[in-house]
Amino acid sequence: MSPIPAGPRGRVVNGLSVDVEDWFQVGAFETVIGRDAWNDLPLRVEDNVSRILDLFAGAEVLATFFTLGWVARRHPAMIRRIADAGHEIASHGWDHARVHTLDRASFAADIDRARRVLEDASGQMVTGYRAPSFSIDARTPWAHEELAAQGYLYSSSVAPIAHDHYGWAEAPRFAFLPVANSPLVEIPVTTAILGGRRVAAGGGGFFRVLPYAFSRWAIRQVNRREGRPAVFYFHPWEVDPGQPRVPDAPLRSKLRHYTRLEAMAGKLAALVREFEWGRMDAIAMREAALLTERAA
Repeated sequence: MSPIPAGPRGRVVNGLSVDVEDWFQVGAFETVIGRDAWNDLPLRVEDNVSRILDLFAGAEVLATFFTLGWVARRHPAMIRRIADAGHEIASHGWDHARVHTLDRASFAADIDRARRVLEDASGQMVTGYRAPSFSIDARTPWAHEELAAQGYLYSSSVAPIAHDHYGWAEAPRFAFLPVANSPLVEIPVTTAILGGRRVAAGGGGFFRVLPYAFSRWAIRQVNRREGRPAVFYFHPWEVDPGQPRVPDAPLRSKLRHYTRLEAMAGKLAALVREFEWGRMDAIAMREAALLTERAA
């Protein structure tokens, strides 16, 4: 068995993913925009997803859309359009509650509720999950167990770095089996090694703010030196420079959220054409097979 999946041009197939949430549902604004205000705010996610689908179609790539149940309930036609275009629908939980703010019972209810809505809207089985803000970490040893118990096949919920907003620095950099005697595979978001240290290199604000050359270097390092697929993510609001501003948000949050929004679409267009990309469920299937083979 080849150690890595290869695309039609013989290159590593990387995991392309979109965390589908609206502009007001992000962790950066959770202290200033309460969930009780969400229904009164303008919804922009559907138009942003439409632009992303057009971009992906033009580049002939497939991706995974990790989607909030709250969004899917309000935009079922958008979910169906994503699925009909050949993309994977996966779960991002119900309303962007970080896993470590829940107990196991609440987490179980959250992922079950989201999955039901996503499956009804998409007509697909939902087998993948990504925690809001990569919030599965050392504080939540039961989270992977619950995902396995509910029949999820993979998670991409760990950021194996130290960061003030999220992170599990001790976690493996690449795919691992987090639950004994379970096929559930965890696929961490990509990091690269710079000066002997792990650095975040899987997308989001890092991709938007840093020069494109950094992401090119990091993905090439993971593909060529490590021989592994990269996992890249971004959000629909990142291609929307005209989104409303939140003046009461902390300065650091505003800088993270709004910096270089106008550059994001162009950088994404370059990225999806330079590398090979695929759905996360396909990456997970391959990674799980390799892990099982190595354990035998």
